[in-house]
Amino acid sequence: MDGICTLANDCVYDQLIALLNSIEAVLGLDTPVCIYPYDDNIEQIAGAIANRPNVQLYRDRDSMQKWDSFARSAWDTHPTARQRLGLEDNKGYHRFGTHRRYCAFDGPFDRFLYMDADTLLMGAIAPIFAQLKQNDCIVYDFQYKDLTHVYEVSSSKLTEVFSSERLRAEIFCSGFYASKKDLFDEEKRNWLLDCLRSGEAEILYPMAPDQTLINYMMMRSHCSIYNFSLELPKEQRTGCSVTSKHFQERDNLLYDKGNCLTYLHYIGISSYFFKQVCVGENIEFPYRDIFLYYRYLHEPEQRPIFDNKPKPYQKPSSFANKLFKKLGLSVEGK
Repeated sequence: MDGICTLANDCVYDQLIALLNSIEAVLGLDTPVCIYPYDDNIEQIAGAIANRPNVQLYRDRDSMQKWDSFARSAWDTHPTARQRLGLEDNKGYHRFGTHRRYCAFDGPFDRFLYMDADTLLMGAIAPIFAQLKQNDCIVYDFQYKDLTHVYEVSSSKLTEVFSSERLRAEIFCSGFYASKKDLFDEEKRNWLLDCLRSGEAEILYPMAPDQTLINYMMMRSHCSIYNFSLELPKEQRTGCSVTSKHFQERDNLLYDKGNCLTYLHYIGISSYFFKQVCVGENIEFPYRDIFLYYRYLHEPEQRPIFDNKPKPYQKPSSFANKLFKKLGLSVEGK
């Protein structure tokens, strides 16, 4: 069975509802969706999906603990991660719940499309699943333009592990990718940990923990990675990020030079702003009306009405820029 999965807790409730509604609007009511819990703060979203029979919360504790253990073991091999993150010995790693997305590799779907909670589906996904017949991982983004949020580019070992050609063609944003169940069995996971312990861990970028690790897992295992942004003819490819200002809206979908986007990623915009807008604060951010349309698709009467002048969404200050960099929030686009 094919399906879509995401990672969420109650902190991203509004974004999750918008994502689920966009999937429903584009693909229909029967599209299977699985939500992997970022942590145990999931009471609100559990209630929200009670009347969505196509949506399930992942409850397999053994699976979640398995991937927690793998991620912890992977980061324990890193020479400087703890020092750079300022962690004491009894503290956990940075944004550790983000690794729960790896549960998709033993989750309910034989083939899956993972989408971050801060994305909206815009277009057909059949071409993505069709491409999985030939490849292990399908992506559609422009992260290859910025290696710094995937690997430690200062490490001389980086090009010893991966060729420059592979680095230009295979890295991807962890917010949207399709793959297959059972791609990383116990033997493969243990082999990857051995590779990291041999000294390769230094190429991982601790400030984007799930992104760097999933890229390493895929690339080190020689999985075949297909990026639509590199394969489609130039006149057919689209952007995907709110950092692109030229998208055109039509019927609550976005178009890039006449081509409908596959998805929109609100990368770099804190969940705080989504929450504040949903409680009525008039904060403007890119493609806000598209978000509000899908957030309130089934309850338009609850959509906030703004009668005051909007506060423009402020681009991050130098301090916030450092924070976003620390969180691994790269700016991607065409």
